Amino acid sequence: MIRVQAEDFDVGKELESLSKGNFGVGGVCCFIGLVRDIAGDEAVAAMTLEHYPEMTERALVEIEAEARARWPLEETLIIHRFGRLEPGDRIVMVATASAHREASIEACHFLIDWLKTKAPFWKLEETPDGGKWVDARSSDDDAAARWVEDNPKEKIGKPE
Repeated sequence: MIRVQAEDFDVGKELESLSKGNFGVGGVCCFIGLVRDIAGDEAVAAMTLEHYPEMTERALVEIEAEARARWPLEETLIIHRFGRLEPGDRIVMVATASAHREASIEACHFLIDWLKTKAPFWKLEETPDGGKWVDARSSDDDAAARWVEDNPKEKIGKPE
């Protein structure tokens, strides 16, 4: 399930509904992303996330499908918020449910890494010096790259 929304979400309710009634689920893994009050060495008062709905939802569907192709998942949940968020607010929730913990943990890790690099959201941080657009970080690209190396399908047509 994928939801892109401005509203906050209840983590407990979301996790409860993820595998309710599915007794084949043996493990659920969850990641919650929060707005920090600092970026590097600069204070952040708020962050505004913008997106193009059709583009964003299409990308999230593709990312979720890739996770389902790689791991035997019973359920997935991706909730990504947009709009103006303040420090401590939840930005994203990724949860995966599988018969076995390893698949759930790896798929959750994959999903959050790919969301950081492949989901089209634009982030504007409010700092004491004014608004600053957040650039892509090489550390996020490095984290996502390991999943390309782990998947032979991703290497097709790419130089070695």
